[in-house]
Parts: sequence; structure tokens; C-alpha cells
Amino acid sequence: MIEVWGPRAQRMRLRRIADDGSTVDERELDAGADGWWRADVELADGERYGFLIDDSDQLRPDPRSRRQPEGVHGPSAAFDVDAFTWTDHSWTGRQLAGGLIYELHLGTFTPEGTLDAAIGRLDHLVDLGVSHVELLPVNAFNGQWNWGYDGVLWYAVHEGYGGPSAYQRFVDAAHAHGLAVIQDVVYNHLGPSGNYLPEFGPYLREGSRNTWGDSVNLDESAVREFIVENALMWMRDHHVDGLRLDAVHALHDEQAVHILRELAERTDALSAHENRPLTLIAESDLNDPTLILPRDAGGYGLTAQWSDDWHHAMHVALTGETVGYYADFAAEDAVAKVSEGGFFHDGTFSSFRGRAHGAPVPSEVPAWRLVTFAQDHDQIGNRAAGDRLSASLSVDRLAVAAVLTLTAPGTPMLFMGEEWGASTPWQFFTSHPEPELGRLVSEGRKAEFARMEWDTDSVPDPQDPATFERSHLDWSELSRPDHARLLNLYRELAALRRERPELTDPLLSATTVTTWESDGTPDHRVYRIDRGDLSVLVNLSADPAEFDLGTDAEVLLSTVPVEVIEGSPVLPPDSAAVVIRRP
Repeated sequence: MIEVWGPRAQRMRLRRIADDGSTVDERELDAGADGWWRADVELADGERYGFLIDDSDQLRPDPRSRRQPEGVHGPSAAFDVDAFTWTDHSWTGRQLAGGLIYELHLGTFTPEGTLDAAIGRLDHLVDLGVSHVELLPVNAFNGQWNWGYDGVLWYAVHEGYGGPSAYQRFVDAAHAHGLAVIQDVVYNHLGPSGNYLPEFGPYLREGSRNTWGDSVNLDESAVREFIVENALMWMRDHHVDGLRLDAVHALHDEQAVHILRELAERTDALSAHENRPLTLIAESDLNDPTLILPRDAGGYGLTAQWSDDWHHAMHVALTGETVGYYADFAAEDAVAKVSEGGFFHDGTFSSFRGRAHGAPVPSEVPAWRLVTFAQDHDQIGNRAAGDRLSASLSVDRLAVAAVLTLTAPGTPMLFMGEEWGASTPWQFFTSHPEPELGRLVSEGRKAEFARMEWDTDSVPDPQDPATFERSHLDWSELSRPDHARLLNLYRELAALRRERPELTDPLLSATTVTTWESDGTPDHRVYRIDRGDLSVLVNLSADPAEFDLGTDAEVLLSTVPVEVIEGSPVLPPDSAAVVIRRP
């Protein structure tokens, strides 16, 4: 059965297409209730087709297309989701609590930039201690390469990555390695090229825009089901273990039951049926714990949400950078507040926003429901030059960043290459085939940074293929001494996190932070972060720092050799250690 929601159409035809592009036949679809069009037609696996709206001869892809062999402007292709022979029958999933997430972009993770090539690097993630692999969006977008947030066909896997068959192979291989897969999905907007959904129906809310374009019309029940069914598709048909929901603050929903709560309810039902944990992680700019509170407590019941505040506090402490939204995080208590309470802005004044922002995280919320990170695709790629911390910090400071990240109360997340201090940037890149659109994107990027008073000469052209090439990981770096040292440290920290229950204690109240400054600047501070019987000691000052713990201390791990004088560890500048306090 072929069906498509197109309430704006007066007529709908199905065109079947041969491999050479010629028309096989056309079939009128029958109009049904609520804007649905249907025809009793079965398509063979791989068969190409599309829809003709009204009397137009312009072929349009299926809004729920599973494959786009010729790109988002071409015909769709039928895909048999049951043809793949799965080998993950014994897979019971991975819960997020106690986990370690690794965020990667398929196009730049390997030289080939494909799902099959990424399979060859799964052993690296296992050795690192990763539990969850998070893929940036893979749904079909226009052009050859892109971050993935310009997708227009949410059900299709980008052909450049290998298409849906390769996606199933990747997930199956990840499960064989003991790795859960989280898929980044974008439900708050559509890309600027290849979006034909408005021709079919009111998928977008007219006159309502967010940062990226027209907002999705969540007043329409068919659009809501379009989103929910897409989410379930990844987890049901492709065996994905969870979703990262992009920028949920841009979801304009005025219905009685918020779309996020609806997603959580339907996901929980699928989880019970599949008999494995399914995870929903929100990216949110709201600092609103409602997202992760239980539904019986008035929340939406999502599994977790990103904590940008944790990132900002650590970034300022490590770099001293206080421009823009980093300004508030120069406060002396910033690291303590995000470590002990989850959010820095929990109803306090945000100078960047010019108003009070956020709400407190209730004490009963487990710490692991906050995903914490020192680097991610946004915080790197949305810098003018796409520079990682490795571009400005010493290896010693990068090692301190590793300790802070992997001993944090939340669920830690690494961005690809972070584990060895990758020197390659990760820049904003696009490959729009339309010259005018490409020009607008390039000019808009420079204008955006000009408004922020950044040096626009350092802003690479997103449309230049060299920008994309520069953003690829250089795996040969792993054999170089400084990179190998960092990689070994990350492995040791991940192992320590698994071994010591204090580092995965779900109580935020179990963490206390003491801070003192050497010269009044955030990147010259000294921190003692107590987690149960463990103390994470950090010296970002220019002088040695002695920590009187009031008891004997044994160093479990340190970034450089640490001397213990009469039971008190003495840390050199730019170093960190994890110690256990013994009576």
C-alpha cells in the first residue's frame, strides 16, 4: 500500500521509474480522509518512484522516503527494512547511567567518510571505554557533505554515507562490539534545499520562525505523527538505542501534551516491547529540568539533557576566555555550581540574554541525566575558525580537561578526536550545489561573526571543499608521543570511572567543590572536587599547589608525577590528580 499525506493537493499521482529514468507507469491515488492519498500498489525493493501533485509534471520524493539514490531532488527508492539479516539477537542494550558517550560526524571521522569505514574504527572506541556512539544527523540532505542539520528527508539515510543498508550494518556491528548507538535527529526545522513538504501540506507553521527557518507545525496531528513515527523508525527498524533531539527549545508546541512528552511515552512503550533500554537525550537552551523530570511529577520523562553550562564553566576555567556567553562563567563559583547543582543559570541573571534564565535542578534528579562535555560539535564548529581546545591549550592543560570531563558527576561525552588531542579543526562546512544558496551561506557566516566582533579573516568559506577536508581526523596522530600520552590518559580515566563507584554516584549532593585563586583569573584557579572518598585535585595556577586533605591520600591517577608530602599531595602547575582519602 502506497500512502502520502497531502491535504493541499487536489490530485495526486504515483509515478514509477525505470533505472534509466524513463517512466514505467503512472497511477492516480485515491483521496481519503484527513488529507491522505492511497493506492493499492506494492513496490519492489530498490524500485524508484515519486509523486506528482495536482497537474504538475515535477516529480517530488516521498516525504517518508527511505532511500534517495540520486539525492534529495531525485526520485525515492523503495527499501525493504526486513531484508537485512541482523546478528544482534542477544543484544540487551546499554543504560545511560554510568555510560560514556562518543559524538562523531561520519563524513569526517574516517578518510572515506562512510558508515562501513566507521565500522573499522569501532575497536578504537571499545578500547577507549566508550559505551554509547552518538552519530550526528545522517538523514538525507542536499549536496555531498554537510554537518547534517540541513536535512529535508528525515526517513532516508544520506547516500554518501552508504544509505540505509550500510546504516543497518553499522548498528549491527556496534552492537557486536558492545556499543549502543544514539542517533542525532532534527525535528525543529528543515534544510534550505530539497524541502518539498510544504507542497504536500502544512508541515511548517507560517509566520513562525526560529533561528534556522520556519518552525515545524506541531498543531497538525499528522505532522506530530510524522515526527513520532520517524523517531520510532530509528529505534525499531534500525535497532538504534536512543536519539539525541536537536534544539528542543525551538519546538513551538501549544498542544495540551507536549511533543517531547509524547515522544517519551511512545519510546517507553517501544522499549517495553523491545525489552531493551531506549534513550532520549535533549539538547536544550532552556536550563529547564522539566525535560527530565518524571511524568508523574509534571515532567516530560526524557532520559537526559545536555548541560551547556557545565561546558561553559570548564571552558572558561581552562582557557580564560570570557567573551560573549562565557562572561558569566568567569564567576569564582561557576565550576562549583555546575558540579554541585547541574546548572549555573538556575534562575539567575544571564548577561548574554539580558534576563533571568533557567531553573534549579531538583535534588532528586540523578546526576547522570545531565550530559556533560568539554568539547562538542557546536562549541568547536561554531567558533570562527572551528578550533578545538588543542589549538590553544598545552598538552598538560588538555590532560586536565580530560580529568575534569571523565570525573564529572554527569554522563560524560567526548567529541571525536578529543581523546588524543586531535590537531585538526572541525569547521562549518556545506556543499550546496545551488550557487546562490552557497553564496548566501558563505556571506551569512562572515556577517554573523562580524556582528560578534570576531576577525572575519579567520572564518573559512563553508562552501570551499578544503574546509571539509581540513575537518577530517588525522588518525596517524595516534602514534605521536603527546597524542599517545593523552589517549592513554583517557583510557585510564574511563577505566577508573568504571571501577570507582564514587565517580558514577547519581547524587549531585555527593559532590562538593572548593575553589581558590592565584591571581584572580579563572584560568589560574585551584580546585578540590570531593566525590565520596575520592578527591579530584586540579591546579590551573602558575605555582605548585598543596592540598591538605586532613588525612592520608593515595594517588590513583595523575596527569604528571605528584609528590605527597606528609599525606598532602603537591600538584605542579597545569596538572590534575585523582586521590583516595584514607583514614
